[in-house]
Amino acid sequence: MEWLFDPTIWAGLLTLVVLEIVLGIDNLIFIAILADKLPPHQRDKARLIGLSLAMLMRLGLLTIVSWLVTLTTPLFALGSMAFSGRDLILLLGGVFLLFKATVELHERMEGVTHVQTKSRVYAGFGAVVAQIVVLDAVFSLDAVITAVGMVDNLYVMMAAVIISIGVMILASKPLTRFVNAHPTVVVLCLSFLLMIGLSLVAEGLGFHIPKGYLYAAIGFSILIEALNQFARRNFLKQEARVPLRDRTADSVLRLMGGKKRAHVDADAEPQDEPVTEPEAFGAEERNMVSGVLALADRSIRSVMTPRSELTWVDLDDDADTILRQLQASPHSGMPVARGQLDQLVGIARTKDLVSALMLHGRIDAAPDSGIVRAPILLPDTAGVLGAMETLKRAHGQPVLVTDEFGIVQGLLTPVDILEAIAGEFPDEDEQLAIRPQGPDLWEADGAADLHQLEQVLETDSLVGDDDYTSLAGFLLARFASMPEPGQAIELDGWRYEVVAVEERRIARVAISRVAGATAADGV
Repeated sequence: MEWLFDPTIWAGLLTLVVLEIVLGIDNLIFIAILADKLPPHQRDKARLIGLSLAMLMRLGLLTIVSWLVTLTTPLFALGSMAFSGRDLILLLGGVFLLFKATVELHERMEGVTHVQTKSRVYAGFGAVVAQIVVLDAVFSLDAVITAVGMVDNLYVMMAAVIISIGVMILASKPLTRFVNAHPTVVVLCLSFLLMIGLSLVAEGLGFHIPKGYLYAAIGFSILIEALNQFARRNFLKQEARVPLRDRTADSVLRLMGGKKRAHVDADAEPQDEPVTEPEAFGAEERNMVSGVLALADRSIRSVMTPRSELTWVDLDDDADTILRQLQASPHSGMPVARGQLDQLVGIARTKDLVSALMLHGRIDAAPDSGIVRAPILLPDTAGVLGAMETLKRAHGQPVLVTDEFGIVQGLLTPVDILEAIAGEFPDEDEQLAIRPQGPDLWEADGAADLHQLEQVLETDSLVGDDDYTSLAGFLLARFASMPEPGQAIELDGWRYEVVAVEERRIARVAISRVAGATAADGV
């Protein structure tokens, strides 16, 4: 009974149980495949019989092999080396484990999987059990030889076999899911087989390797793998905190060759000729997909036409002034108000306003006149997807965006949604908000949208969780005060210089890449 208090015995038992379970997974899978050919009410019985036969098969083989390794009488000699029956068993077993582990590792690395056929013709119970017996004999060899190579005590081997089979009987389905979900565990156990096979070959050639060395190496590897699994679990938890939509969008952009692939390995050796990988999608296509994926996360304020750029009709103006304004405007419809925009009357089509002025010399804003329609209002806290539903029901009428106090903040049309996806569509009286001036040099309006500017500069360091949506808001947050023309700031490899300030707002900004910065610096 002294062996019960030997720590190496318990270490060998624990390690052997784990190895026996992993080595028995393939056996378990094939038993499940064969049992699936039976009627549903016989499948559990077949699995139980199959695993029980596997246990009996392994116990019988253990007894035989354990007796064979006691045959130490030399049978023949090669030079100075004499070989006994024990040596031959160890040599053959070690070579078998090396071959088995190598083949299994090859299949795992190459992605070879066992396909389960979906046969609808049920087989006979006896035929299936017979096939299971043959499979048990084949799949038990590696487990038995591993046990002989790991432990010297027959009772410990038998206990490990019984425990492992018992675990597989009680938890076959969750155990199979765990092993299939953690391929690194299987690869680690197969590497243990290589080590055990090598030790058996060494033993067969007369070189004794103490079992403690094997236990120490296996124990250390298991500890490292446990730490890796713990770190992976924490990583998955951290990743799960990112919304699924964001993770999907980032994955799609990476597959399309987006900005995330612009990182350069700092440890990579410089190459004489840069290797350029052809991309399946052009920059414009990537920008459009990026705009679609990011649309749900954008606020209406970042999409709408802001109040400062709105064109509206003041009913207090005389008819000639309004008529000249309408003739110069490229817009098909605009808000109508009295005195100031917040004294809103409604929305009218330009052609209806022109017709009323030409025929009657005035605009009848009465609700029953049919000229001015009631405005459709949307709070600026609504999401873009909700705003799209409102636009669908508006039948072409622009939607006015207001804040919590009812003050008009801007105007939203289907064109604004399209610009958020595909870029700017300037009117006749407008110019592009971001204008290229040369290599790595742009001039942008202060009202330029940050999402669009990110796409142009190929960076992702501009848009955050802040309230601002324009380049002017981005710079004001950095300057912390209204800057003077000529003031500049450098951020993430880019230099932003204020060119013009008009009416207490940043009007134009010059953007250039900082000397020495690369396209990946801002990513």
